[in-house]
Amino acid sequence: MLNNLYSNIILKYPKKVLLLTITIIIILGSFALRLDIDASAQTLLVDGDKDLAFSRKMSNRYKTPDFLVVTFTPKTDLLSKQSINTIKQLSKDLNSIDFVDNTTSIINVPLLQSPPKPLQELLKKIPTLLSKDTNLSLAKKEFLNSAIYKNNLVSDDFKTTAILVNLKPDLKYKNFLEKKKTITSPKQLKKFNKEFKQYRDIRREYIHKNIIKIREVLAKYKKDATLHLGGVDMIADDMVNFVRSDLETFSYVVFALMIIILYILLKEIKWVYIPIFICVVSIIATSGILGLFGWEITVISSNFISLQLIMTMSLVVHLMIKYRELLLNNPNMEQKELVFQTVTSMAKPSFFVVITTIAGFSSLVFSSILPVMNFGWMMSMGIAISLVLTFILFPTILILLPKKYLTIPKQNKTPFTAHISNIAINYKKTIIILSLIVVYFSLTGANRLFVENSFINYFKQNTEIYKGMKLIDQKLGGTTPLDIIITFKDEPKTIKDTEVTSSDDELDSFDDEFTDDSSDTTYWFTKAKMDKIRKISNYLDSLPQIGKVISLATLDEVGKVLNDGKYLDSFELALLNKKLPQKYKKILLSPYVDIEANQIRISTRIIDSLPNLRRDKLIKKIDHDLSEMLNPKYETYKLTNLLILYDNMLQSLFHSQIETLGVVVVILFLMFLLLFRNIIIAILALIANIVPVGVIFGFMGWMHIPLDMMTITIAAISMGIAVDDTIHYIHRFKDEYNKTKDYTLALKNSHKSIGTAMFYTSVIIMVGFSVLILSNFIPTIYFGILTLIAMFMAIIADLLLMPVLLLIFKPLKDKNL
Repeated sequence: MLNNLYSNIILKYPKKVLLLTITIIIILGSFALRLDIDASAQTLLVDGDKDLAFSRKMSNRYKTPDFLVVTFTPKTDLLSKQSINTIKQLSKDLNSIDFVDNTTSIINVPLLQSPPKPLQELLKKIPTLLSKDTNLSLAKKEFLNSAIYKNNLVSDDFKTTAILVNLKPDLKYKNFLEKKKTITSPKQLKKFNKEFKQYRDIRREYIHKNIIKIREVLAKYKKDATLHLGGVDMIADDMVNFVRSDLETFSYVVFALMIIILYILLKEIKWVYIPIFICVVSIIATSGILGLFGWEITVISSNFISLQLIMTMSLVVHLMIKYRELLLNNPNMEQKELVFQTVTSMAKPSFFVVITTIAGFSSLVFSSILPVMNFGWMMSMGIAISLVLTFILFPTILILLPKKYLTIPKQNKTPFTAHISNIAINYKKTIIILSLIVVYFSLTGANRLFVENSFINYFKQNTEIYKGMKLIDQKLGGTTPLDIIITFKDEPKTIKDTEVTSSDDELDSFDDEFTDDSSDTTYWFTKAKMDKIRKISNYLDSLPQIGKVISLATLDEVGKVLNDGKYLDSFELALLNKKLPQKYKKILLSPYVDIEANQIRISTRIIDSLPNLRRDKLIKKIDHDLSEMLNPKYETYKLTNLLILYDNMLQSLFHSQIETLGVVVVILFLMFLLLFRNIIIAILALIANIVPVGVIFGFMGWMHIPLDMMTITIAAISMGIAVDDTIHYIHRFKDEYNKTKDYTLALKNSHKSIGTAMFYTSVIIMVGFSVLILSNFIPTIYFGILTLIAMFMAIIADLLLMPVLLLIFKPLKDKNL
C-alpha cells in the first residue's frame, strides 16, 4: 500500500502534492495565531480535587480577596514625614486604578496600642498613623511588637513595609464556577467552555494591563524607595511573559544554531533548508490544530515546540543520511528510484519510532491534571503530524530538485562513528563496567530524589520577581498560604450558659452594649474555644517553616496588652465583635471567625525560600499533630489553601507518573518485540532506553533538582528521545547482519551508516538546545540541561552499550558462528 502511494501519487504528482500540502499548512497557520498561553493557578490544580472545592468555599465564607503585595523600603526612616507622605500618595495612585478595590498599609491600619487604652474607650475612636495625636514612637513600637503587625506589615529591622493591594472581586468568574455545577449535558458544557474561555481571555488581558499600570505607578516612586511587586496574579502574569519570551526568543536562536550546525556537518545548503522547512511546517501544522480546537500552552506544555523540533529533525536527518548513502553507492540510479528506496526503506523504522515515542509520552495522559494530560496528547499528535509531513514533503521536494543539484562528492575521510565502533568492539568489558557504574550512579541518585514545588525557585536570583518574592518571604511573613479551618461541634452558647470571669460591675457596663442585639451568637467566644485557638496558633508559630500566623489568638494577644496582661474574656471579645468599626473588623475579625458556622480560620504563610523545606512532610506533620491536639468529639479540622492544592497536584502527578512508568516500559517492550520479533533484542533495546532515563533521575538526585510540575515529566520526555535512535540502529544492524552474517562487520557498517545519522541528529539538537540555559525561567533551564543529558546518554547507549550487548548476547541466528 505504501509503495503504491508513493509510486502512483507522491512521486507521480509531486507539484500537486506539494501545493496541496502547503495550502493546508497555510490554512492551519491562520489557526495557529489563536494558540494562547495559560499560566494561571487553575492550570496547576487537580481536576475534581475536593480540597479545591473546599478552599473556594472557605475563600467565599471568610471573604479573602485576591491581592497583590507591594514591598516598600524607603531611603529615609519608615515613619519619617517624607516616607508617610510617599506611602499616602502611592496608595492614592494605586487606588485610582480600576483593578484595585483598596489598599491596606501602615497609614490606615488601626493602632490599638499607641497608646494602650481601655477597650471601651479605644472603640469610641480608633487611631491610625494619620490621626492627629498619634505618637510615632509608640506607633513604631506597636508595629514592631504587635502580634498582628510584626513580621507581617513591617519587617523586623523596620526598614521595609508591605502595602496590601486588595483587588476588586471577580464576581463573574465566581458565577461561572457556580454555573458549571449545574451543567448536565455535553452540549451545555461545550457552550459553557466557549463562553468561559472568552471571558477568561478578556479577564487575563485586563489583569495584564492593570499589572503594567501598577508597575508604572511604582516606577514613579523609585527615587524615594525600593519597591517590589508580589502576589499570585502577578506571578501568573510574569510566568506567561517568561514562557512567551522563551518561546519567541529561543525558537529563533535554536533554529539559527541548528542551521549553522547542519551546514557544518553536511556542508551543503540544500541539506539545511530542507530539514528546517519540514520542521517549521510541522510545528505550524500542530500549532494550527491546537489553535483550531482551543488547546492552550501552559507552563507544563511550554516546551512542546522544542520537543517536536527534536523529533522532526531526527526523522528528516535519518532520511537525508539514507538518501546520501544511496546516492553515493548508486550514482547512476534514477532520482525517483533513489527517493523511492529512501522513503520505503526508512518508513518501517520511522513508523515504529513514532509509535514507541507516543508510548513514552502516554504516561502523561493518565495524569489527573488536565494540562499534563493535554501535554501528552499534544506531543503524541505533534509527533504523528511530523511523521506524515516528513514522509510527504521530503520525497516531493527531492523529486522536484535536479539530481545534479543533489550530487554528493565521495569522501575518503572515515566517519567519526566508525572510530566509535572500534571502541565498542575492543573495549566490551570496560563499557559494561562503566555502564554498571552509571546504573549505580542512577540508582543512588534516584534514591535522593524529592518531590517539591517552589515558585520562588522558578526564577533567577537577579530577576525582579525573585527579589520581590524573597523579600516578602523572608521579611514579611512568608508567601505560600496555608489555612487551618476548625469547626466546633457545640452550639454557640448564650450569656446564661457562658462561664465568665468579668465582675458584676463589668457585666452591668456591658449589658447596655447588647440591648439592641437579639442574637445569642454574640456570646460565642468562650474560654475553652479561645484556649484551643491559642494552643494551635502557638504550635503553628513554633514551626520554623511557617512565617506569619494570624487568628483570633492574634487579636487576643493585642487585647492582653490592653487588659493589664490578661487575655480578653468572652464579653470583651463579644464587645469587639459588636462595636469594632466595619472597616477594621474586615482586617481583624471577619477573616478569622464565622460565628454562624461555629468555625474559625487560622491563617499561616510558609517561608517558601527555606532550602530544606519539604512541603508534603510539613503538611503531614501538621495534620498528625493537630489530630492529637483536637478532640473529634468537640471539634473537627481541615487544612486548606494553596499549599494543599499544589501539594495535591504534585503528589497526584508523581504517583500517576511512577505508576504508569511501569506500564510504559511494558508497552515499549511489546513494541520492540513486535518490531524486531526477537525477545532478546527486545530486552536489549529496553535496557538501552532505560539507562539514559535512569541517568536523568540520578543526575537530578545528586544535583538536588526537585521533581516538580515541570521536571517530573522528564521520564516520558527522555524515553521519547532515547527510543528513536535505538530503533534505527537495531533495524539497520539487522539489515547489515542479514547481508554479512558477521556481527562485527554488521556493527561497523551500522556505525558508518545509520550511526552517522544518529550522531548528526544528536549533535544538532544538543547544540541547538544548549541556548536554553540562558533563560531567566529556571524550568526552561532545567529542560535544556536535562534534554542535553538525555540526548548525550541516548547516543552513548545506542553507539556503545547497545552494540556491546549485541556482540555479547548474539541474539540473531548466525550459522557461521
